[in-house]
Amino acid sequence: MSELLWYVAHTRPRCEKKLTRFTAREGFPTTLPCVESVHKYKGKTVSFQKPLFPNYVFLKLEKHQRQKVYQNDYVANLLDVPNQEEFQAQLDDILVAIDAEVEIRLAPQITEGTQVAIKQGSLRGLEGWVEKREGMCTVLLRLDFIGQAAAVKVDANDLELI
Repeated sequence: MSELLWYVAHTRPRCEKKLTRFTAREGFPTTLPCVESVHKYKGKTVSFQKPLFPNYVFLKLEKHQRQKVYQNDYVANLLDVPNQEEFQAQLDDILVAIDAEVEIRLAPQITEGTQVAIKQGSLRGLEGWVEKREGMCTVLLRLDFIGQAAAVKVDANDLELI
């Protein structure tokens, strides 16, 4: 049995959940970070889970299983992850933030900033980069491989420089 490696599936538009269902049927471990989205329509409010990183699904596969992922109409491309450890650590940080149920949003532009560690609260121990400081700080939890980040709001007093 060979080692499971991370791969990033770049999906066709609005196919993230369909690919996740396909990979679950095939028995492939899949991660699709989702956040709650609320829409108000005439007379009712609808809440649903939407992918934090549109068009991306994260898979753990053995090398020989790559071809099986292409056997559907949901995948546009399957990307190799060169630094497995860094990718795992960054993805874990984003999943911790989602589980902590803090306000989180997609921050597609990773900007230069000060690297910080969160020293208090439900996100204690996570590291990120400050995007801007206006009362609450916006800290980016980066997923460098896909050039995107999740932004969380953290009180400036809960941060320390690294």
